[in-house]
Amino acid sequence: MDAADLRADVEAEYADALARLGSPDLLVALSDGDPDPAALLCAAADSEHAARETFREFVETAADDAVRDTYAAVAAQEDDHLRRVRAVAGIDEYRPDGTGPMHAYLRGREGPIHRVAGGMVGRTLVSLRTHGRLIDFFEGRDPDAEQLFRALRAETADCLDDGLTALDARATGDDWDEALAVAGYTVRLAADDLRDALRS
Repeated sequence: MDAADLRADVEAEYADALARLGSPDLLVALSDGDPDPAALLCAAADSEHAARETFREFVETAADDAVRDTYAAVAAQEDDHLRRVRAVAGIDEYRPDGTGPMHAYLRGREGPIHRVAGGMVGRTLVSLRTHGRLIDFFEGRDPDAEQLFRALRAETADCLDDGLTALDARATGDDWDEALAVAGYTVRLAADDLRDALRS
């Protein structure tokens, strides 16, 4: 297996979960009912904040400099994403709304294979779907928000590519099975969290 196979396997095995994350149900869950632009932007800010804090934790506990630099680059990107979402949303005083099960799981991973597979493959596959749904929502409603999420989606796709490249450089043998399990479970947690939000 290589990184391209890993991505293909995750997208195939968790196709239903990824489809759910890119469906109109996402908007309902993120806004606690009827989709509302302000609520969706606040939810996006929460997501960027959680990702930033996850990768900051990875930086602090990384065992080698090369992977630490990889995590630091993602943390910086997520910090920039949070700043840009807050600017479009007009959020001055920001209080993040918890971590969520996906990031709680990611922060419990140890070692570069698990962290990259979960944080830079599984999480980014989730984000690409949610960004796509937000683009569709804001198209024709708010050009600034639409353009923002188009840019974030492109940058998230680059992060996915970086993660796949990092796995190709590090993973051998059973590492690929572990990477598939962690990336897939990350996607499943995000989809289950969406399901639970809809039920509540």
